[in-house]
Amino acid sequence: MTFYINAQKENSSREISRVLKKCIRDQPPAWSELVFLCIGSDRMTGDCLGPYIGRQLTRCNPRGASVYGTLDSPVHALNLEEYSSLIRFRHPDALVIAIDACLGQKKHLGYVTIGNGALYPGAGVRKELPPVGDIHITGIVNISGILEQLTLQTTRLSTVISLGDTITRGILNLLPSEQASSGRSVPRQNSPKHFIPKQPIQML
Repeated sequence: MTFYINAQKENSSREISRVLKKCIRDQPPAWSELVFLCIGSDRMTGDCLGPYIGRQLTRCNPRGASVYGTLDSPVHALNLEEYSSLIRFRHPDALVIAIDACLGQKKHLGYVTIGNGALYPGAGVRKELPPVGDIHITGIVNISGILEQLTLQTTRLSTVISLGDTITRGILNLLPSEQASSGRSVPRQNSPKHFIPKQPIQML
């Protein structure tokens, strides 16, 4: 079951926290840590939602969670399989929460979707990529239809940032963080920044 949350409503971040908590509780209890896999490219406005959320999460330094995919070190179509293998190797008992932007119906523009099950990145732009994650979170940044790549390129940055901030707050409501305990933001460089793929990455 997929839950739709209107990110423009006042208590949307609390609703994101509630639904995400429910999805986590519905998972088998064998996991020992959380991994947030934030997918997207910093070269395309509509596709930078995932890396933007990854950047915000790392700045708040959530305890007990690892973050892959930031604006500095994005996880995208060309390196997704390598990062997926890296996560399986480094975090074999992790519960993976995959985050990505998506296109949807006009009535759902600005909504967040959350549900159990894998995320299929690139499906909205007709890319065949392996499914990832145990739980998926998407932000509907624009309207689906024809010329999806152009739609992502012309998506408003304000829509992406608004969705990204709301999703980030919803996640952080569940997780203790260095920022919460110290009252200040503590930037952190996560391990993905030091991961060098075997082949050079060529951005789209």
